[in-house]
Amino acid sequence: MSLFEQTERENLSRAKPLAARLRPRTLQEFVGQGHILGPDKLLRRLIDNDRLGSVIFFGPPGTGKTSLARVLANETKCHFEQLSAILHGVKDLREVLQKARDRLATGDHGTVLFIDEIHRFNRAQQDALLADVEEGVVTLIGATTSNPFFAVNGSLVSRSTIFQFEPLSSKEIAELIQTALDDRERGLGDQNIQLDEDGLQHLAEVCDGDARQALSVLESACVSLTQPKRLTLDVIREAIAHRAMQYDVTGEEHYDCTSALIKSIRGSDPDAGIYWLARMLEGGEDVRFLCRRLIILASEDIGNADPAALPLAVACSQACEQIGLPECQLTLAQTVTYLACADKSNAATLAINAARRDIQEGRILPVPKHLKDGHYAGAKQLGHGEGYVYSHGAEQGVAAQDYLGVDREYYHPLDRGHERPMAQRLQEIRQTLRQGKLAGKNSPPP
Repeated sequence: MSLFEQTERENLSRAKPLAARLRPRTLQEFVGQGHILGPDKLLRRLIDNDRLGSVIFFGPPGTGKTSLARVLANETKCHFEQLSAILHGVKDLREVLQKARDRLATGDHGTVLFIDEIHRFNRAQQDALLADVEEGVVTLIGATTSNPFFAVNGSLVSRSTIFQFEPLSSKEIAELIQTALDDRERGLGDQNIQLDEDGLQHLAEVCDGDARQALSVLESACVSLTQPKRLTLDVIREAIAHRAMQYDVTGEEHYDCTSALIKSIRGSDPDAGIYWLARMLEGGEDVRFLCRRLIILASEDIGNADPAALPLAVACSQACEQIGLPECQLTLAQTVTYLACADKSNAATLAINAARRDIQEGRILPVPKHLKDGHYAGAKQLGHGEGYVYSHGAEQGVAAQDYLGVDREYYHPLDRGHERPMAQRLQEIRQTLRQGKLAGKNSPPP
């Protein structure tokens, strides 16, 4: 390497952000993902035995997917090729695959192909990989922030081992921050910066397990320092205030947060429900979507245990349409907390599911003659409506009459909230209806 090349490389290295400069170079320097890299874990065994095979690393940003791929490239005996699904197309991909095939044909080492953001390749680009992955021409390492079972070609997924990366713990983030402050070669060690303990813990806890974000906030905070070079809690908080929250309104984060919101309300936890509501609002979630989900939940999970839940959810939707953000967050918060604290019942949900299942799997029941429409000319001649008993003329407004033609019960109210008196009332009603069936009155034709 010439003197000029060395100088250019050093200048480019200094221009890199702190997170890029501190990428681990070995497995010993890699922090996090102990559930897949710990002793006797699958990925670690594959690496130690040099039997990696094609893999897809899937997880949130800043958890080490790209860094681990680079580490594996450094430790493997194979050639390493890197592509970005954002920057490269099919032409670039085919060139890399052809080189890999030529190497094997001449007896050279194999090729590790790392594709960053692999989910951004379209189906045709992903299909172009299939044959060479299947034949072992390349060992694929794909990295994606999207669930590969949704975003990556199913044929490619079936040929790869999926490893899910988890957000780093606050302890692991704190370890990385301290390394950055101490490292004189690639970090901030030559600047003698002091970080208060409360500032360190705060940064480690609020960066959502994202190492890149933590190091970026640290670097931003350091740039703003004068003398003395001391990072206090207030300085860290100021730097954090300008960070961008990770939330994809069309991706997996949207579905996961929605699931967490619904399950929290169903589980009667208003505090968790409010948190997930706030998380989705801060991420730019569509208010209409939130309203629709709350209306569905009011019937699905609360039902007749609290009949006020559904009209409240509907009113919330109407109010949000008229008010809009930011004020409609108050209406949403009121609705979420009410629904969370309401008595719960899925009896109506189970009833309609059971009835539809009977229709899908069994015979279609004929409408009993006494229930058929008798208001048109000729209905009387057919016997339609004959024998029907007007319920309002019966005692308690319930006639001893068969309305289905078979013995089947779908709705079973629970002993909760408003369904408790409903269950008692329904028991009396069914006893009266059963008298009509036992008497053999108004039975449908065979």
